[in-house]
Amino acid sequence: MRHRLATVSAATLLCLTGATGLAEASPTSLYAPSAMVFTVTQGDDVATGTVLRAAVLSCAYTAEGTHPAPRAACDALGATDGDFNRLLAAPDPNRPCPRNYNPVTITADGVWRGSHVAWKHTFPNACVMSATLGGNALYAF
Repeated sequence: MRHRLATVSAATLLCLTGATGLAEASPTSLYAPSAMVFTVTQGDDVATGTVLRAAVLSCAYTAEGTHPAPRAACDALGATDGDFNRLLAAPDPNRPCPRNYNPVTITADGVWRGSHVAWKHTFPNACVMSATLGGNALYAF
């Protein structure tokens, strides 16, 4: 499963790279190209879990991809300054969540401003994930 996800992610990035002109020799932006695949997986192991949702996002020259709000997602990604743990806020104390363990793992794989990224974080359940991400546009797909 993991190899299939990696293959699909790599193929998607290659297609996206060709479609957005990232292979041009002369840069037209201050930052190196950025193209990433984001997933939400049921389970604590992405290799054996079930991928619930996935989105491709390119923030190279324009915001585009399969993400439903690419501009907002690129802005949220830019606010992390490459530290994806900054996506994780303290859970909203006014939002009660059950204490059942039904893990959900989010991932970010690809290239961010010229550097390879492979990041993941596991939440005890979907409610805690939602409360912790606080409506962040990056994983709102």
